[in-house]
Amino acid sequence: MLSMTGYGRAASSFDGRQLTVELKSVNHRFLDLAFRMPRNFAFLEDDMRKAISARLARGHVEVYVSYRNLRVDARYVEVDRALLNAYGAALDALAGEGLADDRSVMQVAQLPGLLNIAEADEDEETLRALALQTLEAALDALVAMRKREGAVLREDMERRANAVQSLSEEIEARYPETLKLYAERLHESILALAGQELDEQRMVTEIALMADKTAINEELVRLRCHVIQLRDCLSAGVPVGRKLDFLLQEFNREVNTIASKSQDIQITRLTVDLKGELEKLREQAQNVE
Repeated sequence: MLSMTGYGRAASSFDGRQLTVELKSVNHRFLDLAFRMPRNFAFLEDDMRKAISARLARGHVEVYVSYRNLRVDARYVEVDRALLNAYGAALDALAGEGLADDRSVMQVAQLPGLLNIAEADEDEETLRALALQTLEAALDALVAMRKREGAVLREDMERRANAVQSLSEEIEARYPETLKLYAERLHESILALAGQELDEQRMVTEIALMADKTAINEELVRLRCHVIQLRDCLSAGVPVGRKLDFLLQEFNREVNTIASKSQDIQITRLTVDLKGELEKLREQAQNVE
């Protein structure tokens, strides 16, 4: 089981190029990727999306890429020839007005906008190899953290599953007693109304109607099945977050039905405890991949 919360970072260098990839992951219903990287890495976004999608199933993942090219040929200086000619014409005009022409290369080079620092074209294949290698290392770190978080989630959810099973078994054990108590109360009520003349057939009919109205056998059977499915999910080696979401909805449906049918205070209290455990399971499941 994996959590959707995690962090991974990796750095690589090759031939004067230094690259760092950071990944931050939080909860999300689907896999949602957001990239923050230099403009000259835009051509790599699709490759990086595919690499991340191959490792992660759900979560909002922010991808930060920082890059430095320290090679001697990484930058070059361009001269704006048109602007240089315009500056020259203007300076010639000033010199023609009788001003001393003391221009020098350094003075001219300092004129605004004349010299521009440009980035040299990158070797895309070298960048692709370096970026994907670094991304895989960052994903390794991210997945390792998500596994650690997932182990904690699984341990807590297993305790909750044990509690759900125990409470369900208590309800199942209590249910026959509720029928017996209802029959006794009904018997006493009919005796009080009819004196000593007891219509046995009427009492049997009333008990049968009550038993049918408050029957929770089917719900208890489904609860047992849901507990088994929950344990299977917790031990599965594949993403189960969405399945857990659906399963816990089914849990709640059965418990709500039991609570609505029950006329026994002890079963009502047990269903309240059950809902509490299921709500905690639901909260934890929100962070499961």
